[in-house]
Amino acid sequence: MKLTIGFSPCPNDTFIFDAMVNRKIDTQGLEFEVVLADVETLNQWAEQGKLEVTKLSYHSFLHNVQQYALLHSGSALGKGVGPLLVCKKKNSILFEENGSRKEMKVCIPGKNTTANLLLSLAYPDIKNKTDIVFSEIEQRVLNDEFDAGLIIHESRFTYQEKGLHQLIDLGDWWETNMNAMIPLGGIVVNRNIDKAVATKLDSVIKESIRFAWNNYPLLPDYVTSHAQEMDEEVMCKHINLYVNEFSEDLGEEGCEAIYKMFDKAVEIGLLEPNINYRELIFY
Repeated sequence: MKLTIGFSPCPNDTFIFDAMVNRKIDTQGLEFEVVLADVETLNQWAEQGKLEVTKLSYHSFLHNVQQYALLHSGSALGKGVGPLLVCKKKNSILFEENGSRKEMKVCIPGKNTTANLLLSLAYPDIKNKTDIVFSEIEQRVLNDEFDAGLIIHESRFTYQEKGLHQLIDLGDWWETNMNAMIPLGGIVVNRNIDKAVATKLDSVIKESIRFAWNNYPLLPDYVTSHAQEMDEEVMCKHINLYVNEFSEDLGEEGCEAIYKMFDKAVEIGLLEPNINYRELIFY
């Protein structure tokens, strides 16, 4: 059976999926048509039900849970993995003064990203936001086009070298206030796909991750060819941060972090209160 699967060209995703999409492991009869796209594009496609299997920001999953079910493998979540709000001017007055935050011009990696959800939860008074492809955010802030930028992925490792300063680590904010890991993105399957196929896919992804770690720190061509602007040290930092034990299997702790995000979304009015999301999230 062939499945259309979408994920980003970032090192953590290509690291996870290399072995299965390039047939380095037994895929249990599954074949894959791969679509590579940035996370916000994948989020938008999910609203259209475009892909059978896709990487999805957990913020976007909140709004697409009726159409997609979450797999137990392939997720990015953990501690110290959250997005950062950065600026060019250290100790920005706009950020420090509560009444002035509404004047801040902030570029974000997409309205449906988990990064934007966290920013909205922590600072609901920041309203002036502009969607920018995540890889352009640092430069747009350096160009003084925005007062601050919300960075994700490998930008966590490069922003200081470029002369930017951290205003807040929103992952730390979530961990402190929610007493839970931060769920960033997960792998979801369209509910039109048979549950038995989804279970098989879950198993294949887990095996693909195990294969990748068994050969680490050697990086496959599939990772390096899609991250040519990064040196291998940054690629490895990226992988070490976003691919962990919860990527292979969410487990009880990982599931609880996701449940808390859904509970919070209901609390602030993002989701309808009369639906049992905890029973709906997985198949």
